[in-house]
Amino acid sequence: MTTDGDGMTTDAGKTTGTAATERAALVELDDVSKYYGNIRALEGVSLVVHAGEISCVLGDNGAGKSTLIKIIAGLHQHDAGTLSIEGEETRLTSPREALDRGIATVYQDLAVVPLMPVWRNFFLGSELSRGTGPFKRMDVDRMRRTTHAELLRMGIDLRDVDQPIGTLSGGERQCVAIARAVHFGAKVLVLDEPTAALGVKQSGVVLKYVAAARDAGLGVVLITHNPHHAYLVGDRFVLLKRGAMFGSHTRDEITLDELTRQMAGGSELDDLRHELERSAS
Repeated sequence: MTTDGDGMTTDAGKTTGTAATERAALVELDDVSKYYGNIRALEGVSLVVHAGEISCVLGDNGAGKSTLIKIIAGLHQHDAGTLSIEGEETRLTSPREALDRGIATVYQDLAVVPLMPVWRNFFLGSELSRGTGPFKRMDVDRMRRTTHAELLRMGIDLRDVDQPIGTLSGGERQCVAIARAVHFGAKVLVLDEPTAALGVKQSGVVLKYVAAARDAGLGVVLITHNPHHAYLVGDRFVLLKRGAMFGSHTRDEITLDELTRQMAGGSELDDLRHELERSAS
Protein backbone atom coordinates (compact mmCIF):
# COMPACT_ATOMS: atom_id res chain seq x y z
CA MET A 1 0.00 0.00 0.00
CA THR A 2 1.33 3.47 -0.92
CA THR A 3 -0.01 7.00 -0.68
CA ASP A 4 0.15 9.49 -3.53
CA GLY A 5 0.55 13.27 -3.38
CA ASP A 6 -3.19 13.84 -3.09
CA GLY A 7 -3.46 11.60 -0.05
CA MET A 8 -5.17 8.81 -1.96
CA THR A 9 -4.21 5.23 -1.29
CA THR A 10 -3.03 2.94 -4.06
CA ASP A 11 -2.95 -0.85 -3.97
CA ALA A 12 -1.33 -3.01 -6.68
CA GLY A 13 -1.53 -0.23 -9.23
CA LYS A 14 -5.17 0.63 -8.45
CA THR A 15 -6.19 4.09 -7.23
CA THR A 16 -9.19 5.51 -5.45
CA GLY A 17 -10.94 8.83 -5.81
CA THR A 18 -10.36 11.21 -8.72
CA ALA A 19 -7.18 9.47 -9.88
CA ALA A 20 -9.11 6.24 -10.39
CA THR A 21 -11.51 8.02 -12.72
CA GLU A 22 -8.66 9.53 -14.69
CA ARG A 23 -6.82 6.21 -14.92
CA ALA A 24 -9.77 3.81 -15.20
CA ALA A 25 -8.63 0.74 -17.10
CA LEU A 26 -10.07 0.21 -20.56
CA VAL A 27 -10.16 -3.51 -19.81
CA GLU A 28 -9.47 -5.27 -16.54
CA LEU A 29 -9.55 -8.97 -15.74
CA ASP A 30 -9.47 -9.85 -12.07
CA ASP A 31 -8.82 -13.45 -10.98
CA VAL A 32 -10.43 -14.82 -14.16
CA SER A 33 -10.76 -18.58 -14.64
CA LYS A 34 -12.04 -20.77 -17.47
CA TYR A 35 -12.73 -24.51 -17.39
CA TYR A 36 -13.70 -27.00 -20.07
CA GLY A 37 -15.16 -29.82 -18.04
CA ASN A 38 -12.36 -31.00 -15.76
CA ILE A 39 -9.69 -29.26 -17.83
CA ARG A 40 -8.30 -26.02 -16.44
CA ALA A 41 -7.65 -23.63 -19.33
CA LEU A 42 -7.17 -20.53 -17.14
CA GLU A 43 -7.16 -20.04 -13.40
CA GLY A 44 -6.75 -16.87 -11.37
CA VAL A 45 -5.46 -14.65 -14.18
CA SER A 46 -5.48 -10.87 -13.79
CA LEU A 47 -4.67 -8.30 -16.47
CA VAL A 48 -5.10 -4.53 -16.74
CA VAL A 49 -5.10 -2.53 -19.97
CA HIS A 50 -4.79 1.27 -19.88
CA ALA A 51 -5.09 3.74 -22.74
CA GLY A 52 -1.69 4.54 -24.24
CA GLU A 53 -0.07 1.43 -22.77
CA ILE A 54 0.96 -1.99 -24.05
CA SER A 55 0.23 -4.96 -21.80
CA CYS A 56 2.16 -8.04 -22.89
CA VAL A 57 0.96 -11.57 -22.18
CA LEU A 58 3.78 -14.09 -22.47
CA GLY A 59 3.75 -17.87 -22.38
CA ASP A 60 4.66 -20.99 -24.30
CA ASN A 61 2.22 -23.17 -26.24
CA GLY A 62 -0.50 -24.42 -23.90
CA ALA A 63 0.02 -21.61 -21.41
CA GLY A 64 -3.53 -20.30 -21.83
CA LYS A 65 -2.87 -17.33 -24.12
CA SER A 66 -5.49 -18.38 -26.70
CA THR A 67 -8.16 -18.83 -24.02
CA LEU A 68 -7.37 -15.40 -22.62
CA ILE A 69 -7.74 -13.86 -26.08
CA LYS A 70 -11.10 -15.58 -26.61
CA ILE A 71 -12.46 -14.23 -23.32
CA ILE A 72 -11.42 -10.65 -24.12
CA ALA A 73 -12.71 -10.98 -27.70
CA GLY A 74 -16.12 -12.28 -26.59
CA LEU A 75 -15.73 -15.75 -28.12
CA HIS A 76 -15.82 -17.50 -24.73
CA GLN A 77 -17.19 -16.46 -21.35
CA HIS A 78 -15.20 -16.74 -18.17
CA ASP A 79 -16.39 -19.10 -15.41
CA ALA A 80 -14.99 -17.20 -12.41
CA GLY A 81 -13.54 -13.79 -11.63
CA THR A 82 -14.57 -10.51 -13.22
CA LEU A 83 -14.13 -8.78 -16.57
CA SER A 84 -14.59 -5.01 -16.55
CA ILE A 85 -14.65 -2.59 -19.46
CA GLU A 86 -14.00 1.05 -18.53
CA GLY A 87 -14.86 0.30 -14.93
CA GLU A 88 -18.11 -1.55 -15.69
CA GLU A 89 -18.22 -5.24 -14.82
CA THR A 90 -19.52 -7.16 -17.80
CA ARG A 91 -19.70 -10.53 -19.54
CA LEU A 92 -19.16 -10.40 -23.28
CA THR A 93 -21.47 -12.71 -25.19
CA SER A 94 -20.11 -12.38 -28.73
CA PRO A 95 -17.26 -10.92 -30.80
CA ARG A 96 -19.76 -8.39 -32.17
CA GLU A 97 -20.44 -7.12 -28.66
CA ALA A 98 -16.70 -6.86 -28.00
CA LEU A 99 -16.28 -4.81 -31.19
CA ASP A 100 -19.19 -2.59 -30.19
CA ARG A 101 -17.43 -2.01 -26.86
CA GLY A 102 -14.25 -0.98 -28.70
CA ILE A 103 -12.24 -4.22 -28.48
CA ALA A 104 -10.66 -5.28 -31.79
CA THR A 105 -8.74 -8.55 -32.05
CA VAL A 106 -6.20 -9.26 -34.78
CA TYR A 107 -5.58 -12.99 -34.96
CA GLN A 108 -2.40 -14.60 -36.20
CA ASP A 109 -4.07 -15.82 -39.43
CA LEU A 110 -5.44 -12.26 -39.99
CA ALA A 111 -8.62 -13.54 -41.75
CA VAL A 112 -7.85 -11.67 -44.96
CA VAL A 113 -8.86 -12.59 -48.51
CA PRO A 114 -5.47 -12.85 -50.29
CA LEU A 115 -6.73 -12.19 -53.83
CA MET A 116 -8.78 -9.13 -52.88
CA PRO A 117 -7.20 -5.63 -53.03
CA VAL A 118 -5.81 -4.04 -49.91
CA TRP A 119 -8.66 -1.48 -49.80
CA ARG A 120 -11.30 -4.22 -50.06
CA ASN A 121 -9.77 -6.12 -47.15
CA PHE A 122 -9.50 -2.89 -45.17
CA PHE A 123 -13.28 -2.37 -45.42
CA LEU A 124 -14.29 -6.04 -45.48
CA GLY A 125 -17.69 -6.30 -43.78
CA SER A 126 -17.92 -2.51 -43.37
CA GLU A 127 -18.08 -1.34 -46.97
CA LEU A 128 -18.97 2.26 -47.75
CA SER A 129 -21.76 2.90 -50.23
CA ARG A 130 -23.41 5.75 -52.08
CA GLY A 131 -26.79 6.22 -53.68
CA THR A 132 -30.10 4.76 -52.49
CA GLY A 133 -32.47 2.00 -53.46
CA PRO A 134 -31.67 0.32 -56.78
CA PHE A 135 -28.91 2.91 -57.37
CA LYS A 136 -27.02 2.01 -54.20
CA ARG A 137 -23.48 0.78 -54.86
CA MET A 138 -20.10 0.57 -53.21
CA ASP A 139 -18.18 3.84 -53.00
CA VAL A 140 -14.94 2.38 -54.34
CA ASP A 141 -13.10 5.69 -54.84
CA ARG A 142 -13.82 6.81 -51.29
CA MET A 143 -12.69 3.47 -49.85
CA ARG A 144 -9.46 3.61 -51.86
CA ARG A 145 -8.72 7.16 -50.71
CA THR A 146 -9.59 6.39 -47.08
CA THR A 147 -7.47 3.23 -47.03
CA HIS A 148 -4.44 5.04 -48.41
CA ALA A 149 -4.90 7.98 -46.03
CA GLU A 150 -5.36 5.80 -42.94
CA LEU A 151 -2.35 3.66 -43.77
CA LEU A 152 -0.29 6.79 -44.38
CA ARG A 153 -1.43 8.23 -41.05
CA MET A 154 0.03 5.16 -39.37
CA GLY A 155 3.23 5.61 -41.37
CA ILE A 156 2.46 2.87 -43.92
CA ASP A 157 3.07 4.19 -47.44
CA LEU A 158 1.74 1.58 -49.88
CA ARG A 159 2.34 2.33 -53.53
CA ASP A 160 -0.97 0.84 -54.64
CA VAL A 161 -3.97 -0.07 -52.48
CA ASP A 162 -5.38 -1.95 -55.48
CA GLN A 163 -2.73 -4.66 -55.22
CA PRO A 164 -3.93 -7.98 -53.75
CA ILE A 165 -3.23 -8.07 -50.04
CA GLY A 166 -1.68 -11.50 -50.54
CA THR A 167 1.23 -9.84 -52.36
CA LEU A 168 2.21 -7.95 -49.18
CA SER A 169 4.71 -9.35 -46.72
CA GLY A 170 3.46 -10.86 -43.48
CA GLY A 171 4.59 -7.77 -41.59
CA GLU A 172 2.79 -5.44 -43.99
CA ARG A 173 -0.44 -7.43 -43.66
CA GLN A 174 -0.20 -7.18 -39.87
CA CYS A 175 0.26 -3.41 -40.19
CA VAL A 176 -2.81 -3.10 -42.43
CA ALA A 177 -4.85 -4.99 -39.82
CA ILE A 178 -3.61 -2.66 -37.08
CA ALA A 179 -4.44 0.45 -39.13
CA ARG A 180 -7.88 -0.97 -39.86
CA ALA A 181 -8.63 -1.43 -36.16
CA VAL A 182 -7.50 2.12 -35.39
CA HIS A 183 -9.67 3.53 -38.21
CA PHE A 184 -12.82 1.75 -37.05
CA GLY A 185 -12.57 3.22 -33.59
CA ALA A 186 -10.99 0.49 -31.50
CA LYS A 187 -10.10 1.51 -27.96
CA VAL A 188 -8.39 -1.79 -27.18
CA LEU A 189 -6.31 -3.70 -29.71
CA VAL A 190 -5.57 -7.38 -29.00
CA LEU A 191 -2.74 -8.80 -31.12
CA ASP A 192 -2.30 -12.56 -31.29
CA GLU A 193 1.39 -13.40 -31.83
CA PRO A 194 1.84 -10.74 -34.55
CA THR A 195 5.57 -11.47 -34.97
CA ALA A 196 5.51 -15.25 -34.59
CA ALA A 197 6.15 -16.14 -38.23
CA LEU A 198 8.23 -13.08 -39.14
CA GLY A 199 11.93 -12.43 -39.49
CA VAL A 200 13.83 -9.84 -37.49
CA LYS A 201 13.30 -6.96 -39.93
CA GLN A 202 9.58 -7.57 -40.45
CA SER A 203 9.07 -8.07 -36.72
CA GLY A 204 10.64 -4.67 -36.16
CA VAL A 205 8.22 -3.11 -38.65
CA VAL A 206 5.21 -4.64 -36.89
CA LEU A 207 6.43 -3.56 -33.45
CA LYS A 208 6.84 -0.03 -34.80
CA TYR A 209 3.15 0.06 -35.69
CA VAL A 210 2.15 -1.57 -32.42
CA ALA A 211 3.89 1.36 -30.72
CA ALA A 212 2.09 3.75 -33.12
CA ALA A 213 -1.26 2.32 -32.01
CA ARG A 214 -0.24 2.89 -28.39
CA ASP A 215 0.81 6.46 -29.20
CA ALA A 216 -2.59 6.99 -30.85
CA GLY A 217 -4.13 6.38 -27.41
CA LEU A 218 -5.21 2.75 -27.73
CA GLY A 219 -4.71 0.18 -25.03
CA VAL A 220 -2.82 -2.72 -26.59
CA VAL A 221 -2.70 -6.36 -25.50
CA LEU A 222 0.30 -8.01 -27.13
CA ILE A 223 0.26 -11.81 -26.98
CA THR A 224 3.70 -13.26 -27.61
CA HIS A 225 6.17 -15.96 -26.63
CA ASN A 226 9.14 -13.69 -27.39
CA PRO A 227 10.35 -11.72 -24.34
CA HIS A 228 12.72 -9.61 -26.47
CA HIS A 229 9.84 -8.33 -28.62
CA ALA A 230 7.68 -7.78 -25.55
CA TYR A 231 10.34 -5.81 -23.70
CA LEU A 232 10.96 -3.52 -26.69
CA VAL A 233 7.44 -2.05 -26.47
CA GLY A 234 5.76 -3.34 -23.30
CA ASP A 235 4.65 -1.36 -20.26
CA ARG A 236 3.24 -4.34 -18.33
CA PHE A 237 4.04 -8.05 -18.48
CA VAL A 238 1.86 -10.98 -17.46
CA LEU A 239 3.42 -14.44 -17.66
CA LEU A 240 1.26 -17.55 -18.05
CA LYS A 241 2.19 -21.16 -17.49
CA ARG A 242 -0.21 -24.10 -17.85
CA GLY A 243 -3.22 -21.82 -17.51
CA ALA A 244 -2.03 -20.02 -14.39
CA MET A 245 -0.35 -16.66 -13.88
CA PHE A 246 3.17 -17.03 -12.52
CA GLY A 247 4.34 -13.46 -12.94
CA SER A 248 2.97 -9.91 -13.26
CA HIS A 249 5.35 -6.96 -13.58
CA THR A 250 5.51 -3.37 -14.75
CA ARG A 251 8.45 -2.38 -16.90
CA ASP A 252 10.33 -0.71 -14.03
CA GLU A 253 10.03 -3.87 -11.91
CA ILE A 254 11.82 -6.30 -14.21
CA THR A 255 14.79 -6.42 -16.55
CA LEU A 256 14.89 -8.10 -19.94
CA ASP A 257 17.29 -10.73 -18.56
CA GLU A 258 14.92 -11.61 -15.72
CA LEU A 259 11.90 -11.63 -18.03
CA THR A 260 13.75 -13.97 -20.39
CA ARG A 261 14.81 -16.16 -17.46
CA GLN A 262 11.23 -16.47 -16.22
CA MET A 263 9.99 -17.26 -19.72
CA ALA A 264 12.70 -19.92 -20.12
CA GLY A 265 11.57 -21.69 -16.97
CA GLY A 266 13.28 -19.80 -14.16
CA SER A 267 14.08 -22.12 -11.25
CA GLU A 268 13.04 -25.14 -13.32
CA LEU A 269 15.76 -24.30 -15.81
CA ASP A 270 18.31 -24.01 -12.98
CA ASP A 271 17.24 -27.41 -11.63
CA LEU A 272 17.59 -28.93 -15.09
CA ARG A 273 21.05 -27.42 -15.49
CA HIS A 274 22.19 -28.91 -12.18
CA GLU A 275 20.70 -32.27 -13.07
CA LEU A 276 22.47 -32.32 -16.44
CA GLU A 277 25.73 -31.30 -14.80
CA ARG A 278 25.46 -34.22 -12.38
CA SER A 279 24.66 -36.59 -15.25
CA ALA A 280 27.71 -35.42 -17.18
CA SER A 281 29.98 -35.98 -14.20
